[in-house]
Amino acid sequence: MSSGGRSFEPRISRRGFITRSGLALAAAGTAPLLGAPFVSRALAQTKTLTIIQWSHFVPAFDVWFDKFARDWGDKNGISVTVDHIPEQNIAARAAAEVTAQSGHDLFMWNGAGGPHLYRKYLIDMTKLVEDIEKNYGQVSIIGRQIAYNQDDKTWSAYPDYYINLPGMYRKDLWDEIGMTPDTWDDVRKGGAKLKAKGHPVGISLARSNDPNLTWRALLWSFGASVQDETGKHVTLDSKAAVEAVKFAAALYKEAMTNEVLSWDDSSNNKYIDSGVGSYIMNPISAYRTAQQINPQLADNIFMWEPPKGPVRRLSGAASNSYGIWKFAKNPEAALEFLRYYADNWVDAFKASTGYNMPVFKNIVPRPMPILSNDPTSHPPTKLAILQNSDEWSAVAGWPGPAWAATDEVYNDFVICDMMTKAATGAMTPEEAVKWGTHEAELIFHKWQA
Repeated sequence: MSSGGRSFEPRISRRGFITRSGLALAAAGTAPLLGAPFVSRALAQTKTLTIIQWSHFVPAFDVWFDKFARDWGDKNGISVTVDHIPEQNIAARAAAEVTAQSGHDLFMWNGAGGPHLYRKYLIDMTKLVEDIEKNYGQVSIIGRQIAYNQDDKTWSAYPDYYINLPGMYRKDLWDEIGMTPDTWDDVRKGGAKLKAKGHPVGISLARSNDPNLTWRALLWSFGASVQDETGKHVTLDSKAAVEAVKFAAALYKEAMTNEVLSWDDSSNNKYIDSGVGSYIMNPISAYRTAQQINPQLADNIFMWEPPKGPVRRLSGAASNSYGIWKFAKNPEAALEFLRYYADNWVDAFKASTGYNMPVFKNIVPRPMPILSNDPTSHPPTKLAILQNSDEWSAVAGWPGPAWAATDEVYNDFVICDMMTKAATGAMTPEEAVKWGTHEAELIFHKWQA
């Protein structure tokens, strides 16, 4: 089949596709490599390029990207359209486009599930990634987890960036109690003291990206994980996982606000920006918003590495990637746009104010602009700690490769639900871990079959 071919399995309903049984459609199989040189004649054949991506938490980045894309289109005689949707709508939108066999040329996933789940519907981007590696250095471990297929050494999507999740805390409040949130135990004990002062910790126990990443961080820090290094076995049912879940329940009861049970990914941003929250785990978008609405408050918000647990210090990272559907109308233009985008990635990094973290080794020079010296921050080195966040960040499949099963465990919010069941008393920590293990095993068995 040619690289833009339309040979697919029978259509299914949108509702059916996004269930577990429907997601099995996206198992093994990739499109042939689209490696032919890009020529202007291809642009003339289809004079449109459509892109869909999430509404960035740093709005200035969307403004920059939309103009950047339009300007590229103007130079090449292409009408470029960029649609932005809330991150929580991405999974359903992807399912709808695949079901309809029609949609955008470039589809961005934010968070986890996507490139691995929809692998058989996506054009192989191995040649593109290898070419960009030649120019900008090898893709990092995090980058490889985003869209790389370990089994056949191919790329289902272009790994654009990852979003780190450091600790973000009110330094003035923590100074008052003579503590810093360096360990998970510090967060619990210090958070309890600050809750008594009217400033609880805020870590979501609902279903969204932030808790999906944060509670994985807690599991990993205690020595637990969803799978092993091979990616073949579910390892969640462990003493370490039970201890992590016990800790999450204690943290909720002792140090947190019960509002976290209904939060979305903007809620913890608003929480610390309100002046009430003492600690969250979040990218710098919450800090950037505080700078705009309350500069004095922003001066008291500082970053810290993710809390260290009994075993290690590691945080979840949100992956962002661009896929090109096999049914895309202009895949050649989509590929050429990504090449041009990579050549201008430092500008993209600056437009995100240091939020979008690079996955190609040399694509952003060191010391990194903005993060190493941010004139809007006091002190200007406040964000420097984030330059090395790849040393303490990982995506959903850690310590093994990310693949369809780990993406589906992520998309189904199994870890979030496991923590919430224990925190609210719906299950004991032991019962919650057994439940989470059962859910993960069902998903693994389906994909392994």
